[in-house]
Amino acid sequence: MGPKLKKILEILCGTLAGAALFAIMVLTFFDVSGRKFMSQSITGSLELTELLMVVVIFAALPLVSLKGEHVLFDSLDGIMPRWVRQIQQGLIHIVCAALLFGLAYLMWQTGSEFASTGETTAQLKITKAPFIYGMGILCGLAAMVHLVKAFVFKEDNASEGGTV
Repeated sequence: MGPKLKKILEILCGTLAGAALFAIMVLTFFDVSGRKFMSQSITGSLELTELLMVVVIFAALPLVSLKGEHVLFDSLDGIMPRWVRQIQQGLIHIVCAALLFGLAYLMWQTGSEFASTGETTAQLKITKAPFIYGMGILCGLAAMVHLVKAFVFKEDNASEGGTV
């Protein structure tokens, strides 16, 4: 993956995740303040927080994959030859890519179903389909990151989360 593409992905996903996390922080601050000082919470704050958490988690997923910051099991890396680690990391990235592409496909299907039925949240009646579509797109991006990483090996990939 080229440095320009990496930077664009980092900026887009990072901004999306950061903005959603900031929105959760502001919403929580005003919700708690309202309950404390005016005995009134913000209507639908739980629903908004849940939707924003979806954005944070799925926007961060491609970044975690890109930077290799996921859970890592590397206790055997010191005794395995480089070529074994290379094959292992490639296979793991291919499996992760396949699973994430499958999840993206299922999310897209679910988003289509929600769009056709008009599925909304219970209290605020926010349409769910755009969030489900977004989850699918971001899973697809994470899958593409793993697919690229499957065919690019670096010696220090183990420290980047190259194995699980």
